[in-house]
Amino acid sequence: MSLIRSSIQTLQTGDIALVGIPLDENSSFLRGPAKAPELIIDAIESDSANYFTEDLKDLNAHPKIKWCGNASFNQYLDIEGIIDSILNQNALPFSLGGDHSIAYPIMKAMAKKHGPLNIIQFDAHGDLYDELDGNRYSHACPFARIMEDGLATSLTQVGIRTMTLHQKEQADKFGVTVHQMKDLDAPMNLNFEGPLYVTFDLDVLDPAFAPGVSHHEPGGLTTREALHFIQRIEGQIVGCDVVEYNPDRDVNGVTSMVAAKIVKELLAKLL
Repeated sequence: MSLIRSSIQTLQTGDIALVGIPLDENSSFLRGPAKAPELIIDAIESDSANYFTEDLKDLNAHPKIKWCGNASFNQYLDIEGIIDSILNQNALPFSLGGDHSIAYPIMKAMAKKHGPLNIIQFDAHGDLYDELDGNRYSHACPFARIMEDGLATSLTQVGIRTMTLHQKEQADKFGVTVHQMKDLDAPMNLNFEGPLYVTFDLDVLDPAFAPGVSHHEPGGLTTREALHFIQRIEGQIVGCDVVEYNPDRDVNGVTSMVAAKIVKELLAKLL
């Protein structure tokens, strides 16, 4: 059993293009996420699990789901062109990172196609720093770049538990809706009008459930809670990414299987 292999050039209208973005040069603490994309696909195709989503969609050899392999690029901002190529085929991009900095060039391409989008961001961190360690393209900064460039009409963050005064100022400045873990029981609107992009940083999960991430931040979502929120999302999803899996910190492949599960349930929403 396996996913269908394809090149970006042979995608067809309505395909869902899984594409690896093996970049971790903008990681602020540890390298490693560049190794992740192919390992996530290996986990999806593992004989230890099946291809059914929880709403009973069978992903095995599904004609719309295409694994395009790892993209080739020379520079960080070249990622925009990769997503352009997928969108030019009238396919839906589903990027496997890589660190979270990939979200900025991805959203530059997405906004050219769809106009400013709604974004829902699952993350332990706001990633709204104006710069970190002198790097405005750090994985701690992509949503500051996205919001200041007007690429999103709304940004909703779920799972935040590393708020700082600077990031609070940035969230207020850009009108970000922030659902912090300490307030997780408060009402949460996951219904969106207009095109929606879903970005899932695996460190939104408590490290007990996803040890294979660069930044262990206790007090996060359980895997079940994350799946519950994904399954509650209502809107026209036009693209997704799953980022920040660091195989160098994983334990017995646990996090790769969690990443595979998240990818499968996001695919269910796209289908």
